[in-house]
Amino acid sequence: MAEPAAARLRTRPRPLSVATPPTSDHAHKSPPAPVLAPPPEADEFVRANACNKLTVIAEQIRCLQEQARKVLEDANRDADLHHVACNLVKKPGNVYYLYRRESGQKYFSMLSPKEWGTSPHEFLGAYKLQHDLSWTPFEDIERRDAEMNVLDKLLSRQAALPPCTEPNFQGLTK
Repeated sequence: MAEPAAARLRTRPRPLSVATPPTSDHAHKSPPAPVLAPPPEADEFVRANACNKLTVIAEQIRCLQEQARKVLEDANRDADLHHVACNLVKKPGNVYYLYRRESGQKYFSMLSPKEWGTSPHEFLGAYKLQHDLSWTPFEDIERRDAEMNVLDKLLSRQAALPPCTEPNFQGLTK
C-alpha cells in the first residue's frame, strides 16, 4: 500500500549519502560520486509550502461558502417578495414599497410612506425589481445600479478589447 504524501512529509528518513552503481566499464577507474542527502530543512520547506497553499484554498472555500449562503438568502427573499400580494403589474426597474396590514398580510404599493403622508399600514421596506426579476433592497439600489453601469460599459466595449495572453491586473487595485 502506498504511503500518503502527508505521512511522507512527516516521517521521511534522511540518508546521509548513497553510492550510485557503476554504469559502464570506465566507471571502475574512479570511485562513485556520493549522492548528497537533501538539506535537513527541505522537508520542512515542502511541508510549509503545502500548508500555505492549503491555507489559501481553505480561505477560498470559506469565501465560496459565504457567497453560496448569500445567494440562497437572496433567493429566499426574492421568492418571498414575488409571493407578496400586489394589485398592479410589477415592472422591472420600478421601486415597490412593502407594507403589512393589521391582519398580517403583506402587500406592495407604488406609494412610499412619504407619499402616503400618514401610512395606513406598517412600512416594512422598499425594493427595486431588477430586470432579472431579483429584488434589491432600497439601501443597496445605488450600489447595484453603479455595478450594473460598469458591467454594461464592459459588455459594450468587449468587442474592442485586444486579445491578452498574459495576466492583466489593471483596474483590480485602487
